[in-house]
Amino acid sequence: MTNRGTLLTAATALVAAVPVATWGLLGRQDATEVPASQLDYAYQPLDISSGMETALGAGALLLAGVCAALLIRASRNGGGLDKRWWGVLTPLVMAGLLVGAGWRVLTAGVVGANIGAGLVVLVMAPAVAGLVLWAVGRGVWLATHHPTEGQWAGFAPRGA
Repeated sequence: MTNRGTLLTAATALVAAVPVATWGLLGRQDATEVPASQLDYAYQPLDISSGMETALGAGALLLAGVCAALLIRASRNGGGLDKRWWGVLTPLVMAGLLVGAGWRVLTAGVVGANIGAGLVVLVMAPAVAGLVLWAVGRGVWLATHHPTEGQWAGFAPRGA
């Protein structure tokens, strides 16, 4: 049995670690055919060495893996996590993947216009917003509706 505070902490850490892991493990996406002094940036990247970025990404990946394993175990073995909450966590993790990859594109050094940055803003940003809105809506619905009450009583899974 895992208590609710541990599950909430694990879920929060998972959602926070995924974009950091994606960002750190993707590495810089700068153009390689020109000197670094001639690169243009849509947004300046953080002033962190590539080794530190990789270490942060690996640490975040390890944290995300541990948290995911804990949450999977809690939902499979009746450890306190209702499986329906994966409908909230999964979109948030997917949004984190997009945010980590999108940040690398936005901070990529290029020559001239960064067309990828425009695509991130036009395509990825609405996708992330949609995923987050879906997760918030689903979370609110799960928190306020119980399958053993009212009109949904007949649809409750066995053992609920």
